[in-house]
Amino acid sequence: QVRLEESGGGLVQAGGSLRLSCTASGSVIPFNFIDWYRQTPGKQREFVATISIHGNTNYGDSVKGRFTVSKNNAETAVYLQMTSLKPDDTALYYCQRDGRDRGPGTQVTVSS
Repeated sequence: QVRLEESGGGLVQAGGSLRLSCTASGSVIPFNFIDWYRQTPGKQREFVATISIHGNTNYGDSVKGRFTVSKNNAETAVYLQMTSLKPDDTALYYCQRDGRDRGPGTQVTVSS
């Protein structure tokens, strides 16, 4: 089991940007793919983005063109760069490794 942790969330105005990080206490994250999801109370989780160990990426329709997922060369962190944020992006964002381990999440709140 890998203990993942997200950081970088916060309160931002519409149109602003945030960068979320997914780490494992600074250790190398062993993964085939890392997914980012978001969840709001009373709704099903929504797929946001995924990145494979080879750097292949894919995005949910609602964030395409605004969000970018990446990883560092050391494979100790996966990032989610979010731009042109909208109030509808408000959610708890979390990363998940290979469909298994996930972090507790980081809250993103976008004010109008």
